[in-house]
Amino acid sequence: MAEAPGAGDDDVDALDTLRLGRAEAAADAHEILAVPPEWRARLERRGLAPLAGTGWRYYAWIGALLAVLGWGIFAYTRQLDEGLIVTGMRDRISWGLYIASFVFFIGISHAGTLLSAILRVTRARWQLSVTRMAEFITVVALMVGALFPFIDMGRPDRILNILEYGRWQSPLMWDILAITTYLTGSTLYLYLPLIPDFALARDRLGPTAPRWKRAFFRAAAVGWNGSAAQRRALERAMTVMMLVIIPVAVSVHTVVSWIFAMTLRVAFNTSIFGAFFVAGAIYSGIAAIVLLMAVLRKLLRLEEYITRTQFLYLGYMMAAFSLIMTYFNVSEYAVHGYKMEAGVPFHFEQLMVGPFAALFWFYIFGGLGAPAIIMLVRRTRTIAGVVCAAVFVLLAMWIERYLIVVAGLRVPLEPYAPRDYFPSWVELSILAGAFALFALLISVFAKLFPVISIWEVVEHRGPEPGARAENEGSRRGRPGVAGRPAR
Repeated sequence: MAEAPGAGDDDVDALDTLRLGRAEAAADAHEILAVPPEWRARLERRGLAPLAGTGWRYYAWIGALLAVLGWGIFAYTRQLDEGLIVTGMRDRISWGLYIASFVFFIGISHAGTLLSAILRVTRARWQLSVTRMAEFITVVALMVGALFPFIDMGRPDRILNILEYGRWQSPLMWDILAITTYLTGSTLYLYLPLIPDFALARDRLGPTAPRWKRAFFRAAAVGWNGSAAQRRALERAMTVMMLVIIPVAVSVHTVVSWIFAMTLRVAFNTSIFGAFFVAGAIYSGIAAIVLLMAVLRKLLRLEEYITRTQFLYLGYMMAAFSLIMTYFNVSEYAVHGYKMEAGVPFHFEQLMVGPFAALFWFYIFGGLGAPAIIMLVRRTRTIAGVVCAAVFVLLAMWIERYLIVVAGLRVPLEPYAPRDYFPSWVELSILAGAFALFALLISVFAKLFPVISIWEVVEHRGPEPGARAENEGSRRGRPGVAGRPAR
């Protein structure tokens, strides 16, 4: 990929300005790293390269995503025209694929901003290479997930009735307020650390980027020049957002869980749903970050900056949350199983030996057991192993949401025969369109924003020892650093 002009050793004035401003603002903290100029220039070139030019493969990928999204929109027009009768939902199972996917997308949004904020507060420098990808996931997942309640309505125009006549005693109103607040805060939290990198793109790319993109960078940089006053203002704003976003993120999925827990259903009758949903959200969110950074690392050739370190640490966090999720599941089923209230035997039977048994046991062993084992065994504790564990987690956590919604509503409230549910082609098409929209937004973001927070990596992390040698050894099929196999 062609290098941006002026990205050599003698053309680093923008980052020099940023570093000098930071040095003046935090001279006593000794946070500025002395990094090799050639490494810094290489990071800039690699981080800004996707913004400068676009190949035919990118357009082919976007075209494929638009085709899937278009099919999903067509399926939705059929639903609007004929009503919810075209779905598999009926009066006894009134929530299905849409609400399960809503909970899933809202869930994976949590690990982005929440994990980023927690790690920033604790000054964990290893995560700076992937922080922005995590924050991308948050904003995009919230955008896509927030669409599903509208899609689930037979008359989406009546959403205005909730705003006009809604009752604040309803968890649905709490949910709207929480998600709106979280999306606003997450967007702002994504934008603030982008400002110095927008200024870097403005100063570096020049004629290699289209005119409209250069105008966008100028506007988005809001006149950033790296002065000490600007640096202090940015640091204060980021600190405030870090402290605000953590309780907001926790409250969002807690409120989502209350939509279920405050419903008079046997399977939802628990007081730990809030903590259960928050833990599950972070668990699936970490897996989404791992999968996204593996894809972007490969496609954008970021192996020197996203190394085995990031994968292993996120893998350890994923394994820890697998144990937390195991604890919540044991507690949940042990308490319900001990009391065996009316409806619980039916619910347990359908999950463990009935129509949902295959999904349930995959969730237990594939989603909770396998990731912990992968991280426990030394031979599988590799980049490929962590990515494999993340795939297991994402599949299992979507299945868990499906089981909560569909299996929970299948338990009879009256002495009638239980009804079965299977999503129709309309629901499956809309779900495929939602995933295509998620991938489309991520792909567009990767062309507009640097996917690595360049200025933070330069100032607060620097080069990882041996990363470049290990990367080059891996590319050539030779042993990596210190004679160890490159992973």
